Order: sequence, then C-alpha cells, then structure tokens
Amino acid sequence: VQLQASGGGLVQAGGSLRLSCAASGRTTSNNGMGWFRQAPGKEREFVAAISWRGGITKYADSVKGRFTISRDNAKNTVFLQMNSLKPEDTAVYYCAAGRRSYGSNWSDEYTYWGQGTEVTVSS
Repeated sequence: VQLQASGGGLVQAGGSLRLSCAASGRTTSNNGMGWFRQAPGKEREFVAAISWRGGITKYADSVKGRFTISRDNAKNTVFLQMNSLKPEDTAVYYCAAGRRSYGSNWSDEYTYWGQGTEVTVSS
C-alpha cells in the first residue's frame, strides 16, 4: 500500500485546512486509518483515527472539537478537516494504515505510512 498525503500549507491562526490521504496498491477499506503529526524537535504524536467503516473515531485531546477525520472507501481516501488552527498545530502530518479494522492511537498499530504533508500556522 502506498499512501499519498496532501493538502498542507501555510495558514493564519484561526484558519482551516483539509488534508487528504489517498491510498494505492490495494484497498484500505478494511483498515483503520490514522493521522499523526511531528513538530520540529518533538516526537511524533497521535492526532486522529477512524475505523474501517468510519463509525468510530478517536482524537487527541489537543484537537478535539477542531479537527474531524473522515473517509471515503469508494475513493480509498481519508481526510482530516482542520478548523480553528493554532500555531501549535504546526507540524508535518502523516497518514497511516493500520493492521486492524479499528483506528488506534498507537503508532505501533500502523503498518503503512505516507510521506507527510507540512502544515504551518502563523500567529
């Protein structure tokens, strides 16, 4: 499975971005999917995850109420809608396909990773 993340960019605080993660090679419709991020000088951290049918979602406390993860299995694509962005959201965002059908907040549960898309939020 190859994952291609896109949609990052530079945005002012309070603005919005929508990240996309397109899978190719084989379907990921049976996999839980997740988004993680890594800020400069920091460790990678969990952002959001979604189960294979999209019925169960999980969020890091820092993004709850601002970010929404969704998926379109017909298009083999996962999205991360990010609203009310803050400078502390600045990071490289990675999408990942999990080994299991549920979405996990543990990076060890993910087998395939995209290359990352950079998000910069200016104050």
